[in-house]
Amino acid sequence: MTSISPTNGKKVIVGMSGGVDSSVSAYLLMQQGYEVEGLFMKNWEEDDTDEYCAASEDLKDAQAVCDKLGIKLHTVNFAAEYWDNVFEYFLAEYKAGRTPNPDIMCNKEIKFKAFLEFADEILDADYIAMGHYVRRRDNADGTTEMLRGVDNNKDQSYFLYTLSHEQVARSLFPVGELEKYQVRDIAKEMGLITHDKKDSTGICFIGERKFTDFLSTYLPAQPGDIETADGEIIGTHQGLMYHTLGQRKGLGIGGLKNSSEDPWYVVDKDLDRNVLVVAQGGNHPRLMSVGMIVNQLHWVDRKGPADKSHISVKTRYRQRDVSCQIKHVDNDTIEVIFDQEVAAVTPGQSAVFYDGDVCLGGGIIDNLIRR
Repeated sequence: MTSISPTNGKKVIVGMSGGVDSSVSAYLLMQQGYEVEGLFMKNWEEDDTDEYCAASEDLKDAQAVCDKLGIKLHTVNFAAEYWDNVFEYFLAEYKAGRTPNPDIMCNKEIKFKAFLEFADEILDADYIAMGHYVRRRDNADGTTEMLRGVDNNKDQSYFLYTLSHEQVARSLFPVGELEKYQVRDIAKEMGLITHDKKDSTGICFIGERKFTDFLSTYLPAQPGDIETADGEIIGTHQGLMYHTLGQRKGLGIGGLKNSSEDPWYVVDKDLDRNVLVVAQGGNHPRLMSVGMIVNQLHWVDRKGPADKSHISVKTRYRQRDVSCQIKHVDNDTIEVIFDQEVAAVTPGQSAVFYDGDVCLGGGIIDNLIRR
């Protein structure tokens, strides 16, 4: 017989995406004695046949899982909130020459704000739950911390750094304690239709489409020159917004006369001249940074680490942590100095800080500090 936890009877609203992680999250919470209901979000409503079909399939899978588990599935449309708070930000950042991360903004504005408010006000939830690979830790002093997921390859704390400790305290992350293969094994054992469903990748509203085709629908492309770091024009780009620092593929400038065999990398975007600057070699000085300026700060505990704290940072998802020290410039800006140089630090992306497994929070990379 399943042991009943002290939280037996508490109501949890699970964000059912139609994927395996949320499916198993709902099952595990039921096993732990919670009253579980599902909520499927529709976040995109442009006139788009491909995405409409994908969302319909996801809803069908979510309903099949809820039917199998014997729980209710509610639906909600957050398309207006998504457009205003996520998609317009996405376009504005690309227009400004930066490379944003809309998944982080979606978690901040939709999954842990609009979703939480709806679950609270309409569905009378005690907690919400998602299929994210992170963990929470409740401390003796009443504070709640967010930790990396057990599965290092699937850890999603980078995407959740904007959560406050109050939001973390209202959220449950059952699959964060498991490896991905264990999640699939549980789903298969329970006969859930999602057990072998492919993980979703990329930006949700773009889906399987080509990124450049999608972006050009909303932002007119402006072709311009590709220059070497020494100022030589060697090609043409179709739009700065299609390129990001450190990019190696898709430049169309291989095999130049009198150049080395080293691959070309994007090292800068000159917005004033509409010029893409490239250099050869992954360790070119123009690609390396000794530090960065980070603003738009969010700390999980709302206080953040002290100056000169020796912590670690990721400047992109799946990057290995880099040890660093921080210094506060003002209430919303810090200077970060790396212990070793880091390649392709990209303005517009998020820098997320850790103390061991604890996700402290982070902010948006504004400027680079080069040697």
